[in-house]
Amino acid sequence: MFKQFRTDESGLTLIELTIVIAILGILAAFIAPRVITAIDDAKVSKAETEISNLKVSLSLFSVHVGRYPSTEEGLDALWRSPSQELTSWRGPYVTDPISLDPWGNAYVYRYPGTHEGYDYDLMSYGRDGKLGGEDLDTDITSWVDEQETSAR
Repeated sequence: MFKQFRTDESGLTLIELTIVIAILGILAAFIAPRVITAIDDAKVSKAETEISNLKVSLSLFSVHVGRYPSTEEGLDALWRSPSQELTSWRGPYVTDPISLDPWGNAYVYRYPGTHEGYDYDLMSYGRDGKLGGEDLDTDITSWVDEQETSAR
């Protein structure tokens, strides 16, 4: 009438569970640095793309208005007209207000620029948010640094 209970129940032992957790830990140790590096590389690419897009928007502003936005007007002039008297402004030249760079810092814009052959300076200070730096802290600029290119 009554079924007899089995005494050899199947399941994972503590040793088997420990081995599985150890293997997962080893895999995570190898994979995590690659994922983190990929995220950092994506932020650099995003900043480069945004600077490139802003360069196009600044060029359109210049064609319509006859000049680039002043340092005081800044990149906000691409989103809303800097003054009511500026009748040649045909913007907005960007689809959204200028946001921060991928690291949460404001893009740096100066007109006139300080680099020979370039009308304006547009840059992100990179991950550290400070001028200069190496690797992921390198500044991302709208100009080509001749000294940096000759060093490569």
